[in-house]
Amino acid sequence: MRKVADCRDMPSESGCTLTISGEEEEVVRAAAEHAASVHGHEDSPQLREQIRGMLKNETPLHA
Repeated sequence: MRKVADCRDMPSESGCTLTISGEEEEVVRAAAEHAASVHGHEDSPQLREQIRGMLKNETPLHA
């Protein structure tokens, strides 16, 4: 099942609205890179585990 990471679910001073969806490993990698490059977080195993814990299942557009 595809997963979704949504910046709006994370506390942020910037008000970022980026949403990333795809296979779990793709989303974790992209979200960690985004968190590091845009939000100044360190891309670490702890950050990736935090992201993994916040992923949601993608809701299909068409049933």
